[in-house]
Amino acid sequence: MEADSNSMAPAGTTDRQEEPLRQSTIWLMAATVGVVVANIYYAQPLLGLMAKTFGLSAAEAGAVAMLSQAGTAAGMFIFVPLGDKFERRSLVTLLIIGELAALVCFAAAPNALSLAAASFAVGAFAATVHVLVPFAAHLASARHRASVVGTMVGGILFGVLLARTFSGTIGAWFGWRAVYGIAALAMLVLALLVRTQLPACPPELKISWTNLMRSTLALVRRHALLRESALLGALFFAAFSAFWTTLVFFLESPAYRLGSATAGLFGLVGAVGAAGAPWFGQLAEKHGPHATIRAGLWLGMISFVLMGLLGRHFAGLLAGVLLMDLGVQIGHVSNQTRIYGIDPSARSRLNMVYMCCYFTGGAGGSYLGALCWHHAGWPGVCGFGAGMMGVAMLVESFYGRTHRQTPGSGITGV
Repeated sequence: MEADSNSMAPAGTTDRQEEPLRQSTIWLMAATVGVVVANIYYAQPLLGLMAKTFGLSAAEAGAVAMLSQAGTAAGMFIFVPLGDKFERRSLVTLLIIGELAALVCFAAAPNALSLAAASFAVGAFAATVHVLVPFAAHLASARHRASVVGTMVGGILFGVLLARTFSGTIGAWFGWRAVYGIAALAMLVLALLVRTQLPACPPELKISWTNLMRSTLALVRRHALLRESALLGALFFAAFSAFWTTLVFFLESPAYRLGSATAGLFGLVGAVGAAGAPWFGQLAEKHGPHATIRAGLWLGMISFVLMGLLGRHFAGLLAGVLLMDLGVQIGHVSNQTRIYGIDPSARSRLNMVYMCCYFTGGAGGSYLGALCWHHAGWPGVCGFGAGMMGVAMLVESFYGRTHRQTPGSGITGV
């Protein structure tokens, strides 16, 4: 940024093109992001069990999931910029230790208030994931950077996918507290591995946190594409989170009379979305991200209409989950593809803005979805999801007419 050119001078030069990153290091970092991000999603199949423990309503239990995602948005804002300011290996280790402490507090929560506070802290420290991805990109050689980042994204997607299956199964057998106890032990192991197996990575820029934030706000003001992508991402994730937060209550209702284990198994359907992420990126490159985002919006809309009409039949619910996951993943990958083309020198800050909005939308969707379930049941949840897709379509259409072809908007040709 022009205003920060002096404060962003390189602290040193690093050329990593001469030696590729070891495969074992790549897999350790991918596994780390997957295990850490899973902590945000363990609660969703367990909300029914937590509600019974503390005597919570569905809306109050939904607030637990909301606070975890709100915490992640806050953690993105507070912690992620520090990756440009401090030595990354030490920073990641400290953040994982913070996550460990938050998980212990969650597992031992004596009342609903302490559970809510622990949920927020779990989400905040899980923002470690978005420190690790740029860390991996920095360690990789220029030739292998794209494949390394792709592996990291795959780790995140599979972490999100398997979290619900793991927590739903373990929770059904041993209770929800056991899930978080096991997760805390996993953080202890990861902290030791990160500290001993990853290379040190000193920062390359000298920049104050204040200047970093100032330059980020300038990016938001300058680039309409960033604002559009962030808003669309928030709407996609709001609908997605509303579904997953209320699914366990729907499965426990007279329509199915099932429990947390079945809710967790629905997460396996997301394997299609996770496995298809690289292909979605290729589609965005071939047809343009605007076309694939529109496709994702229509898939999302169709999925919620389908689940609203046929969700009481297992095949209808399963087909709706598959379409919804495909739509959200297509939209997410396409959004990230186009924001990374805005300014290659500011990708971390661009991603921070996008992901903060993404998880803020998810937090709002979790809470509003639970409210819709409380007041209008399953049709209310599906109506909310379809409504979010409808609003997103209006947003996409508005930016298409007023900004996308406007000279100087910062998005022409992206």
